[in-house]
Amino acid sequence: MNGEPITGAVGAPRPRIEGPLKVTGTARYAADVPMPGLAHGWIVTATVSRGRLRAIDTSAALGMPGVLGVLDHRDAPRLNPAAGNYFGPDGSLQLLQDDVIPYAGRPIALVLAETLEQARAAAGAIRVDYDVQPHDVGFHLDHPASRPASTAFGPEADTGDVDAELAASAVVIDERYRTPEECHSAMEPHAATAWWENGHLYAVDSNQGAFSVSQVLAALWSIDRDRVHVRSEHVGGGFGGKGLCGPQVILAAMAGERFERPVRVTLTREQVFEATASRPPTDQQVRIGADADGRLRAVHHRAAYALSPLAEYIEWCTEQAKILYAAPAIRTQLTAVPLDVLPPASMRGPGATPGSFALESAMDEVAERLGLDPLELRLRNQPTAAPVSGRPFSSRRLISCLQEGARRFGWAARDRHPRTRREGPLLIGSGMAATSFSAGVFPSTASITAETDGTFTVGIDASDIGTGARTALTAVAADALGVGTEQIRIRIGDSDLGMAWGAGGSRGTTSWSFAIIEAAKKLRERLDDPARPVTATMDTSALIDYQPARERQTFSAVFAEVTVDPATGEVRVRRLLGMFAVGRVINPMLARSQVVGGMIMGLSMALHEESVRDPGTGRQVNGDFAGYHIAAHADVPDIEADFVPDYEPQDPSGFNGLGEIGTAGTAAAIANAVWHATGRRQRSLPIRLDRVLEAVPAQAPAGEVHAA
Repeated sequence: MNGEPITGAVGAPRPRIEGPLKVTGTARYAADVPMPGLAHGWIVTATVSRGRLRAIDTSAALGMPGVLGVLDHRDAPRLNPAAGNYFGPDGSLQLLQDDVIPYAGRPIALVLAETLEQARAAAGAIRVDYDVQPHDVGFHLDHPASRPASTAFGPEADTGDVDAELAASAVVIDERYRTPEECHSAMEPHAATAWWENGHLYAVDSNQGAFSVSQVLAALWSIDRDRVHVRSEHVGGGFGGKGLCGPQVILAAMAGERFERPVRVTLTREQVFEATASRPPTDQQVRIGADADGRLRAVHHRAAYALSPLAEYIEWCTEQAKILYAAPAIRTQLTAVPLDVLPPASMRGPGATPGSFALESAMDEVAERLGLDPLELRLRNQPTAAPVSGRPFSSRRLISCLQEGARRFGWAARDRHPRTRREGPLLIGSGMAATSFSAGVFPSTASITAETDGTFTVGIDASDIGTGARTALTAVAADALGVGTEQIRIRIGDSDLGMAWGAGGSRGTTSWSFAIIEAAKKLRERLDDPARPVTATMDTSALIDYQPARERQTFSAVFAEVTVDPATGEVRVRRLLGMFAVGRVINPMLARSQVVGGMIMGLSMALHEESVRDPGTGRQVNGDFAGYHIAAHADVPDIEADFVPDYEPQDPSGFNGLGEIGTAGTAAAIANAVWHATGRRQRSLPIRLDRVLEAVPAQAPAGEVHAA
């Protein structure tokens, strides 16, 4: 162990450690874990958007075969009313506590039975009467109930004189951009198995952070956190939708406590849509002023998003207006619109994804008005420091992303004029977008045990939601200890491993790696001490809590080529190319998978995804995969993604986050390509057929000749 740690594991493309388990079907998810004496719960959800429960008739259900009982607000265990999460109290945590219905899809009862089929049948026999109250799900930028959003993520920008700079600009664009409510649509529905033993709560849950879920459960039951044990070894996708404590584990724990046996609650696909959080809709106004040479004078980004009165939330759409481009005057205004909906939650690239659609579409419109290449416009307005805060950037390789992406895409051969390329009936267009996403580390704890056989056991409550966290952290630990990856055994997804940040905010891997590296340093010091021969296991642990002194961001440039059939409105993405600056890449194979997956999600956002609510009922009318469209294999072209050389100097190994930068920016690039193909701007997502369809000239009657 003498000397500096060896290198080689980090930077090498290695397949996933758990890959064989997944492809052979032996990886056990939350609904797969065998459990003796298991009972099954089925959720009953509210069918109205606002009101009160007048009556719940459970008599027929209780008499059905296999039914053990029904929990509702009249007899469910009482929860701590002050419990909450980092978005504030309730947050849809206080389930079955009263007769109030704050949104359609709110769980109002749980049926418990010996089998899942028996529970489902009994749930269908429950009769519910409501006192219906008027609801409001009508979202828009200037809604009378809108209020300033929380500034917990940072203050609004107000530098320079925006109005004066706009008045002095040669070109001004002032447009509105809209994105709909979107659902996470992870492959694995939310599921949990929970039971109680000797005053301790145990749960196997589908989540993105076992420790944080254990904290919430401990608060809800007013017990010490070390009496709550949550495991989430394998998670079938999350995208942010499993980032908070979900209804499945709360209800399973309630029923487990009441009926004194293990309980499993698995949401149906429809219940995932109606009872778990989604990305909120946004309505954004962007004003940009520029000189005739393309130098920006003012950026004013005003955005609103929907939220629930039950919890605070921030969809930080305006962040990139403070980061991406230099201008003498920058103003941001973020507002929240309380509606009768489920509290929203972060969805991959929160804030930046809808925000970049607005800002990067607006930048493209500025380039159009100036007769300037969109790439050149972006290159001319790169800041040397953060435009609003004035803080220096830790690393900023956006220019490298733009230039290398343009070279590989063949951007220089593009005619900037719209509607100039055709292939038969198809119009061909190309577009691009730049974007950034905040990065950093959050407090996390790691432990490493030196075993007597020369191996090392690394324990950290990381969450692998399909990202390959086990594989990446094994490489980090191997290099930090100076050993081969075959000597590392890693344990993740268990709240008993100690406090750690969850898989979210593009900060999971960087936070966990930082903690592992610090623990490895401590252990190496002990192992290198000749007075301490390794005759028994030796443990170390480390807690990291680090605040960067410089602006820490990841960057990307995305280029898209589309075909548009104006007679049918069909848009097809033919090519996608992304270049990314994400610090030092731990595993190129996994990293590419992440950003390609993010670009596919951005494609799906651009062309397909849209939750639709019935104004009359307030309910989502397309809450399943038949009605909520997502990109299928046939929609996805060959995608090229790569990384520019980068190193994050504020990280001990040069790492930065990359989970979300692939999604942010892609929708704008596609929308800009559709404009280039058709000459018509798409300022609302998704880019549906009816929004692209063009009128076809009427056919001349037989024998009639029209002059050319």
